[in-house]
Amino acid sequence: MDFLGFIIILVKVLVVFAATMLTVLILIYAERRVSAFMQGRLGPNRVGPKGILQPIADGIKFLMKEEFIPAGVDKPIFILAPAILLIPALMTFAVIPFGSSITILGREIALQVADVNVGILYILALTSIGVYGIVLAGWSSNSKYSLLGGLRSSAQLISYELAMGLAVVSIILLSGSLKLNDIIADQQGYFLSWNVFKQPLAFVIFLVAVYAETNRLPFDLSEAEQELVGGYHTEYSSMKFAMFFMAEYANMITAAALTVTLFFGGWDFPLINETMLGNWGTALSVLAFILKMGFFLFLFIWVRWTFPRFRYDQLMKLGWKVMLPTALFNIFVTAGYLTIKAVV
Repeated sequence: MDFLGFIIILVKVLVVFAATMLTVLILIYAERRVSAFMQGRLGPNRVGPKGILQPIADGIKFLMKEEFIPAGVDKPIFILAPAILLIPALMTFAVIPFGSSITILGREIALQVADVNVGILYILALTSIGVYGIVLAGWSSNSKYSLLGGLRSSAQLISYELAMGLAVVSIILLSGSLKLNDIIADQQGYFLSWNVFKQPLAFVIFLVAVYAETNRLPFDLSEAEQELVGGYHTEYSSMKFAMFFMAEYANMITAAALTVTLFFGGWDFPLINETMLGNWGTALSVLAFILKMGFFLFLFIWVRWTFPRFRYDQLMKLGWKVMLPTALFNIFVTAGYLTIKAVV
């Protein structure tokens, strides 16, 4: 790799990181405003025009708060756990293409930090690591509520990551590749080319599973306030608590981006060949990706303030007795269809 190539990658990393952090701030504000609208109240409206600077004020408040570490905790692990959860959440977006390539000074630059051949496996691996942060936070806190929250989260991850992975397998079978760019290319053309129309059952399974993966209502059993006071982060304060908060929203961003990439054509705008339009086509592809991702981020907020929380036995039953067998059935049907198609 030449020096210019290194600089380009570094710039892409910084842009993706800054965009993710900015989106986290926007999401925090949007969630508070949308929930207030749905509940017939105002929401944040004092700090800045329409309360738009409230997330920044909250960040300053977390930075200025006194940090409290309870007696009896396993201090090294207690301190490390929030980073174990946040860092994989930020790294996951590295392989997701957020637009077609752009040409600058005669050099074609892909709008993706790293174009790896096993992008899907990279994402699944990192999302699996994140749960260690939750489990270690619960265990190291020396609190029964935190411990129960961590154990719930690990059981929840096993239940729903299996179903989510199997839903992704059906998409891999259709595209014949683990590379996210190949999956997007397989969906280019018309609306009906999107995998959501080819694999509607896989889409439903995947969408429900990512809600459980991100610990969002109605699947936030690992931090249920009515049962566990706050769950795995009960004993945390100041910026360490804020890191758990940021990781949840970063995971939402990645989940929305991955849903768009796998099932809704990624950055591709139907009926338009972006590569023929040059940099204008690149701008259009980025806009298409942002709009699609924004819809699913809004859906995360909408679902949270619409549906009640599941009971834990219902959560496990849905994961093991409904979603897992359904995902396996969908793989058998998809593989059978592809086999018959190849023979005929």
